[in-house]
Amino acid sequence: MNYPQGVFAICIIALILNLPFGWLRTYTRKFSLAWIACIHAPIPIVALIRIYTDTKWIYIPLFLIFSIGGQILGAKLKAKFKSS
Repeated sequence: MNYPQGVFAICIIALILNLPFGWLRTYTRKFSLAWIACIHAPIPIVALIRIYTDTKWIYIPLFLIFSIGGQILGAKLKAKFKSS
């Protein structure tokens, strides 16, 4: 894998994959089982992509940052559409 483009692609996948889960998370009670599931459900998918592409583990914090960003952005998009 070509690392700069491959790592960037996985980051974007992590962000996009977490958007709907961030959206759904806003409908759940904080710290409930559904809330925890919304946060953790995309992690195995991103991990499998990382393993399949043989990306080094050193990039995991970067993928985590983009995943958190996707969760936050998904929640903000839901709030924006709700107020419109």
